[in-house]
Amino acid sequence: MPESVQEGKRIDVLSDSTGETAEKVVRAAMLQFPHSGAKIRLHTRVRTKEAARPILERAAQEGALVVFTVVSPELREFIHTLSYELRLEALDLIGSLIGKLGIFLERQPINMPSGMLPLSDEYFRRIEAVEFTVKSDDGKEPRNFKKADLVLVGVSRTSKTPLSTLLAQRGLKVANLPIVLGVEPPPELEEASQDRVVGLTIGLEPLVEIRKARLKQLGMSVDAAYGLKEQVKEEIDYAGKIFARHPHWPVIDVTGRAIEETAVIILESLKERDEAAKNARAALV
Repeated sequence: MPESVQEGKRIDVLSDSTGETAEKVVRAAMLQFPHSGAKIRLHTRVRTKEAARPILERAAQEGALVVFTVVSPELREFIHTLSYELRLEALDLIGSLIGKLGIFLERQPINMPSGMLPLSDEYFRRIEAVEFTVKSDDGKEPRNFKKADLVLVGVSRTSKTPLSTLLAQRGLKVANLPIVLGVEPPPELEEASQDRVVGLTIGLEPLVEIRKARLKQLGMSVDAAYGLKEQVKEEIDYAGKIFARHPHWPVIDVTGRAIEETAVIILESLKERDEAAKNARAALV
């Protein structure tokens, strides 16, 4: 039995650009199979038959699944044909959609990988958002709270940083602030737009486990105060008191949630607030 099979099933994600779209789709679907043990291998900027062939041959030899996003009709056809010859399972994520869109829009696709397209204003907006978010991580720049599209507040290990990064990739300027036991939030947080502040909370037991795992990862004792149940409970309770003083902040429980799911909840919350504010303004006219 090949070593790759013994280690678990493989999913090869093949793209003619960065592979971000295909990888996100696969990882979102894989959330439904949390204990599969399957490994994802990403192959980016595959734009020729010569580049695609060895990837497909290896995938066939190892019994892998291939998921691909390729806009070139010729390369798509090559992948389909070779996959059939190799008896390889291959899923085309974008080909059929491009075809349907072409019919619906009554237009011919340009068939150019996204990585080769001219940079748009949207691209630069996202870059700016990511740069802002990196500078505003972990409460480093409180003065940025007033400039942020969103401020995330919560105790340590409530996914503030990964959430901030994910939302920044969608074009939002995000700042985040850790709640530290006994330490009042900086005044800049009160000066920020309060309808853009979101609290993050988590269950006691899961947070204790997450922190102990983090301590172990850092080579520190799991008995450090950071991971003690009593200490963690005090921090969660303290955060709860701060949230209670700010009833307009939505508070989202991240327990057991993937960051993508939490991000969607946050975006929906912001949308609802924006619509409510819009309706309120319209009623005054």
